[in-house]
Amino acid sequence: MHALIVVSHPESGSLTHQVAAAIAKGITEVGTAHTSEVADLAAEGFDPRYNLADLALFRNQGAVPADVVTEQARVDRADALVLVFPVYWWSFPATLKGWIDRVFTGGWAYGGTNGGLLQRLPVHLVGLGASGKPTYDKHGYTTAMKAQIEHGIFDYCGARVASSHLLTEADEGFPQGHFDTANRIGREVFGQ
Repeated sequence: MHALIVVSHPESGSLTHQVAAAIAKGITEVGTAHTSEVADLAAEGFDPRYNLADLALFRNQGAVPADVVTEQARVDRADALVLVFPVYWWSFPATLKGWIDRVFTGGWAYGGTNGGLLQRLPVHLVGLGASGKPTYDKHGYTTAMKAQIEHGIFDYCGARVASSHLLTEADEGFPQGHFDTANRIGREVFGQ
């Protein structure tokens, strides 16, 4: 089984990247049949800006842009999708949101005769935040994340959110505890 881990943080040595690496390690620890690929959107220079070619595709007046075809092929090869991201302004960073905006196209991710290809993928969300969970809960972030990301994106595409985690600086054992949690998430990506 193969997992695509999409990471969105501009600094390669960030906690976000370290957590993504721990998830990848956990995936391979389960068995030699499990692999992962890390899509580092910043390092790869993915352009998150929804442009005229994307709009033409949406209107059924143009072809899928080449960079989107490349990203869709990565998702097509995957048996699970893992998104690892810092929480910026109570949501995804713009690069990850733009990746979803551009890559999750109609007829491929949703709609079409089969309802969309994302239905087959379990999705795992791993957000990293600065404030503690009580602050996020108090201000409704947990509910907002479920509504905006889990329901608004993945339910719409028919994909099942298999797990959703918010790791914060206030968590006990920070930062080592995050690596342990990430490794466990990796080991459980395929339902092990």
